[in-house]
Amino acid sequence: MKGGDPYVRALMRTISASEANGNRPYSLLYGGQQVTDLSHHPEICVTITVGPNTGNCSTAAGRYQIINTTWYHIAPRYHPAPMRMVFWTSYSFEPEYQDVVVYRWLSDSQVWGVDISQLLRQGKLNEVLRRLSPTWTSLGYGIETNAVSSSLPKIYQKMLQEELAVNQPIPENTTTKPTASPSKTPN
Repeated sequence: MKGGDPYVRALMRTISASEANGNRPYSLLYGGQQVTDLSHHPEICVTITVGPNTGNCSTAAGRYQIINTTWYHIAPRYHPAPMRMVFWTSYSFEPEYQDVVVYRWLSDSQVWGVDISQLLRQGKLNEVLRRLSPTWTSLGYGIETNAVSSSLPKIYQKMLQEELAVNQPIPENTTTKPTASPSKTPN
């Protein structure tokens, strides 16, 4: 994703590193299968085989492993280009829409009860991860951590440095000397 708050973008990349780390995260289903149709949320329920939810199934999909009920709850509010039909609205699950919807969702302080960007700017990553853990259980404070969970602060710092570097202005050419302007002397 380009543009927007680099702190939120770094957080999104951190969530993705924990939830859907791989070559094709946008088309990833819970459990590792890939889908090809992202015209809408895949809604494929995959049986959970390990952890506290063993035997249940998960519809988690995409870069941020969003379950279908969450997608259909947040997409109407944050999706920039819903396809409206006579009797229903469809919300594309294509990569750019996954990013925009999650970016806008994370940026909505009314939803989370805090300004996530502000907390990140204050260095309160652990507070943010704790707040988001009920949604993304692999963030280290949820019921299902993974091999990446303990590394998330380091991953976030790396992602943040990359995002901040992207936003740096291009330095002026330091090899050219500024032209001197004629000085005015009082008469």
